[in-house]
Amino acid sequence: MFLRFFETLRAAGVPVSLREHLAFLDGMAAGLVTFDVEGFYYLARAALVKDERHIDRFDRAFAETFEGLEHISTEDVLNAVDLPADWLAKQAEKHLSPEERAEIEAAGGFDKLMEKLRERLAEQTDRHQGGSKWIGTAGTSPFGAYGYNPEGVRIGQDESRHRRAVKVWDRREFRNLDDSVELGTRNIKVALKRLRAWAREGAADELDLDDTIRSTAKAGYLDVKTRPERRNAVKLLLFLDIGGSMDPHVQVVEELFSAARAEFRTLEHFYFHNCLYEGVWRDNRRRWNAVTPTQEVLNTYGPDYRCIFVGDAAMSPYEIAVPGGANEHWNAEAGQVWLERARGQWGRNLWINPLPREHWDHTRSVGMIREIFGDRMVPMTLEGLARGMRMLTR
Repeated sequence: MFLRFFETLRAAGVPVSLREHLAFLDGMAAGLVTFDVEGFYYLARAALVKDERHIDRFDRAFAETFEGLEHISTEDVLNAVDLPADWLAKQAEKHLSPEERAEIEAAGGFDKLMEKLRERLAEQTDRHQGGSKWIGTAGTSPFGAYGYNPEGVRIGQDESRHRRAVKVWDRREFRNLDDSVELGTRNIKVALKRLRAWAREGAADELDLDDTIRSTAKAGYLDVKTRPERRNAVKLLLFLDIGGSMDPHVQVVEELFSAARAEFRTLEHFYFHNCLYEGVWRDNRRRWNAVTPTQEVLNTYGPDYRCIFVGDAAMSPYEIAVPGGANEHWNAEAGQVWLERARGQWGRNLWINPLPREHWDHTRSVGMIREIFGDRMVPMTLEGLARGMRMLTR
C-alpha cells in the first residue's frame, strides 16, 4: 500500500533505497505507530531520510502522498470498524485510571460510544460549547473538541492543544536545508565542517580512553593515558566583495562570515570591491584611510592557507582585464594580475558566488572570473558549498 509513497519520494529527489523502504515497512508491521498520524510521519522520516538536506523534499512528497490524512471526517471515524478491541483495552489500561475504565465499561464500551455519537449527531443541529452531553467544544462530553473525556472522539478541532495532531509536514521547518537553496548560518556551519583537518598539537592534556583501557588491561592496574588535544588545523583566508551589486547579498555574506568565524580557529579576512587590486581593507568604515597593500597580504600569509573569494563577480569586463578599469580609483595593474598572484600564492583556492547558478552565463565578467579560477567557482547553496569544501581539500 506504500508503493506510491516510495515512488513519490524517488520522483521528489529523495534517494530512498529498497532496503530503507523495507525497514519502514518492518516498523509499520511491528506496530511502532498505530492510529497516530504524527508518529507515522516521524517513523517514515527516520527510516527513509538519511541526509538532512532531503528532509524538505521528504515533507513535500509526504504531503503529496497523504494529503487529507489529518482531516478524517466524522463518518470515517464512525466507520472505523477494524479498530481491534484488544488494542483499545491495552490503551485504556495504559492511559486511564481504574475509575475511568469503570466509567467506560458502565457506558457499554466502544460500541456503545459510537452508537451514542450517531444518535447525538442526528439530534443536534446547533453549535454547542461546554457541558457534558452535546457535541461541542470545551466540555466533558466524549464527543467534540477542546475538552476532555477519557474515551472521546475529536470533532472539528483544528489542532491538538498537546501537539499530538499537528500537521508537521506542512510546516517545512527544514526547507532551508535543501541543497538547492541559499544558506543560513547553521547550514553554512554544516558545510564548512567538511573542510576541517584535525591535528594533534600542544600539551598532552586530553584523556585517551581507548589507550587507557588497553594499557589498564595489559598492566593489571589503572594506567591513564593522555594525548595532545585535537584542534582544527585549517588556516582560512577570506576575501569578501562589498558594496555595489553585492548589497542585496549582504545578509548571506554576513552569515557566511559568522559561520566561518565559529568554525575555524585561524581565520583572516579582508574586503575588496568587485575585483582584487593593489589594496584591501579590514574595516569598511576606514576603507580609504586604512588600506592594507595586497602585496603585504601575499607576503604575510603562507601557502598553507586556504583562500576563499566571496563575490557576485558582476562588473565591467574592463575592471578585470585592463589597468585603470576599476570604477573607484586608478589601478596600475589589471585585476586579473592580482587574482592570478593570489591563486599562485594560495594553491587551494575557491570563488563562492551568491548569484544563482542559472544567472552566471548571462554575465561576461562571471565567465572571466571562472576562467581565471580554473572553474573553481561554486554557488552559495548547501550543495555548492559542500562541493567547494571538497575542492579546498585537494
